[in-house]
Amino acid sequence: MQVPSELPPADPSNTSPALSGPARRRRGAGQGRAAPEFIEALARGLDVLRCFGKDTSTLGNQDLAGLTGLPKPTISRITYTLTELGYLRYHPESGKYSPGFAVLALGFGVLAGLEVRAMARDCMQQLAKDTGGAIALGTFDGDAMVYVEAIHGSSDLYLRLPVGYRASFNSAMGRAYLARLPASKRAELLNRLGQAAPAESVIQQACADFASTGCCFALGSWRSDINAVAVPFESVTGEGTFVVSCGGPASLLPPDVLRDRVVPALRKVAQQLSGYRP
Repeated sequence: MQVPSELPPADPSNTSPALSGPARRRRGAGQGRAAPEFIEALARGLDVLRCFGKDTSTLGNQDLAGLTGLPKPTISRITYTLTELGYLRYHPESGKYSPGFAVLALGFGVLAGLEVRAMARDCMQQLAKDTGGAIALGTFDGDAMVYVEAIHGSSDLYLRLPVGYRASFNSAMGRAYLARLPASKRAELLNRLGQAAPAESVIQQACADFASTGCCFALGSWRSDINAVAVPFESVTGEGTFVVSCGGPASLLPPDVLRDRVVPALRKVAQQLSGYRP
């Protein structure tokens, strides 16, 4: 069965048009870092902050230099500035840094203002209750899909991924995002990801699944005991492209349960959040 895309394909920049006023071409649009308006020093500071994650909570200047490719003197100035502003905390006993509380203010500000997250919560909770699985809402963030909401349907779920978790493009969520992109945009993103990109066979299967069901699957591929399915959609709020997923232990969500029970329910959630009415 051919499932038409409810809305036009997404752009990996995940930006949405202005809500009012005439459309304008931004100065430097399409030039990226080469645009005259681009502030390289600010970008470098943000690149440093992006180095911190779930598995890298503390990093030293040498670590950051290796991860960013920036000279160590430049890193030292950046970390000093970010520490003074509260975005990093310095640990004198180890000589390393960790994210500061000012980062929390930025993150919570984004989440609090995200309309689609508030809209999704009730239907995600119902889906979690009905399936017992982990329901996540995520969006594109450069080199990964980041969770903006996560609800767990059972206390028995031993893998409880939180808001802020960064899922690779080999996950069901990542595959769904890639499959919905126009071929040229998908190729551009995969080229940028390099070795972090899923295998070509995985991409082909994701595109075939999306064309036939409107969903993408990850059956024991991320972890042998975990199955998941995901659906991409364009938010009715105008906030961009999101993906909603359902996953859990293979014993709870075997392939036939995912396809027969979870897929229709997940597609219904995506349709509600996109404003699509069949």
